[in-house]
Amino acid sequence: MRRRFNKYSMPPWTRKIRIFCGQFIIPFCIFQGIRTVIFPTILDVFLLTIFTLTAIALFFDII
Repeated sequence: MRRRFNKYSMPPWTRKIRIFCGQFIIPFCIFQGIRTVIFPTILDVFLLTIFTLTAIALFFDII
């Protein structure tokens, strides 16, 4: 049985980090997407994947 996630049960400092990351993850994704189109290296693709998955996880309250 999966335990339900409650963002209010986290300590206050982790909620602040989550809010901070939520504000900056979309601009990072956009910048990294443009950079990946211009200079497609494996590191750029890997970073874009990580940023996109983090943005999705924050949007759907997974983390």
